[in-house]
Amino acid sequence: MKTKRILVTGGAGFLGSHLCDRLTEQGHDVICLDNYFTGRKKNVEHLMGLKNFELMRHDVALPIYLEVDQIYNLACPASPVHYQYNAVKTIKTSVLGAINVLGLAKRVKARVLQASTSEVYGDPHEHPQKESYWGNVNPIGLRSCYDEGKRVAETLFFDYHRMNSVDIRVIRIFNTYGPRMHPNDGRVVSNFIVQALKGNDITIYGDGAQTRSFCFADDLIEGMMRLMNTENITGPVNVGNPGEFTIKQLAEEVITLTGSKSKIIYKPLPSDDPRQRKPDICLAKEKLGWEPVVPLKVGLVKTIEYFKDNLE
Repeated sequence: MKTKRILVTGGAGFLGSHLCDRLTEQGHDVICLDNYFTGRKKNVEHLMGLKNFELMRHDVALPIYLEVDQIYNLACPASPVHYQYNAVKTIKTSVLGAINVLGLAKRVKARVLQASTSEVYGDPHEHPQKESYWGNVNPIGLRSCYDEGKRVAETLFFDYHRMNSVDIRVIRIFNTYGPRMHPNDGRVVSNFIVQALKGNDITIYGDGAQTRSFCFADDLIEGMMRLMNTENITGPVNVGNPGEFTIKQLAEEVITLTGSKSKIIYKPLPSDDPRQRKPDICLAKEKLGWEPVVPLKVGLVKTIEYFKDNLE
């Protein structure tokens, strides 16, 4: 395999750091760019001594001048707690960040992958969601800064591809979990694990009957890298685990695996929270030869072990 010079924006984040691990293992020269809004240096400190790893503090909403072969654009807060904290900053990161990485890709003729999201489908009327589904998104709600920011980023990617022949890839990421999740990010897996390990009540919003599909980080990164390195495909391609679980089932599984005595309590459902979310991954299977292999229980055990060692 030819060694490439690869930029990972948001590289010190949850998924970005796992991607940096894989790329450096393969011998590529990796530039990890992060402004540490939600990313953390500790996620990549084990890579600091490597000759083929470079850490760069920079905000993707500002122009970037580098020479690279590939760009993975993962920069954006991805949990409701973080992306609603500064909604204007979130949409700037998505939109200006996309413009800046696409401008860079155009200048240096790099291939560029956009980490998009299942949130582009909103609260879906189609189940499971295929890539052809246009979505059901509230453009003026509390989650819109993220949902619409990611939708505009996809638009920009395809316009740069059509107008400037930029070599693009767009991946739509469904719920992903694993080690290095931020303990305070408000996502359901990390929330439940932290609450269970601390012996606190486990909080379910709504009646717990809403469904999610949970993909382990290792599986997701494998799908992302396959999309980047497959020829003659732009995407969008759904990457996620089609196994569907209710939020209540997840809470019960976490209680069992942690041996916690936590009780489940119920609170009102936040606005625009999707009732169900499940990827159709037929395209990923067909074009990338990819499907997830890590069962939920196995992934949860690994994630629980990480949080046991890293609870602050």
